Amino acid sequence: MTTVHTVQRPKLFRCEVAEEKFCETTIGCRDVLLAPLLRDIIQTDFFRVVVVDDEDAVEVCGALKNIVAVGAGFVDGLGFGDNTKAAVIRLGLMEMIKFVDVFYPGSKLSTFFESCGIADLVTTCYGGRNRRVAEAFIKTGRTIKELEDELLNGQKLQGPITAEEVNHMLSNRNMEKKFPLFTAVHHICRGELKPTDFIDCIRSHPEHM
Repeated sequence: MTTVHTVQRPKLFRCEVAEEKFCETTIGCRDVLLAPLLRDIIQTDFFRVVVVDDEDAVEVCGALKNIVAVGAGFVDGLGFGDNTKAAVIRLGLMEMIKFVDVFYPGSKLSTFFESCGIADLVTTCYGGRNRRVAEAFIKTGRTIKELEDELLNGQKLQGPITAEEVNHMLSNRNMEKKFPLFTAVHHICRGELKPTDFIDCIRSHPEHM
């Protein structure tokens, strides 16, 4: 199987590529013969491609970063600053790494420092739809579904759905407390926690211990 990962912001990403603004992407491919072909057919002077053989981590990063972006939107909606958002991004990245280590063992730490990892995470937490809708969710008190219909022109928000799937995996292993950011995002989106509880949920994060 070959996994091709591109930044999960279709409108913004395609626009910047079309305008020939410098961008990066990561391709996950284990086939050493196919990998350079995939790179060469899409790479340009302004669109650089890095191929890694860590397919699982490349693909899972593209999903998990949407959960973290929802958390970043909560931070914006609650009126916290850039330092709080930076903490959420850091803790979110740590949970991404730990999740992949638990459920997809054998992945490489270096993959998280490719475009599919930290770069995509930061961009999504500042400019993606998950961040934008999560901020509106906090400020307006309206449901995710209502905001999807109003703000996304028929598109769906990936973060809450991914958070629900991840929470199912974590709860089956009794590991929710080891992933407080992922867990808090899930419960807040479902109305089981107040948005104002978000910072309290990550204040005692295992990474602070």
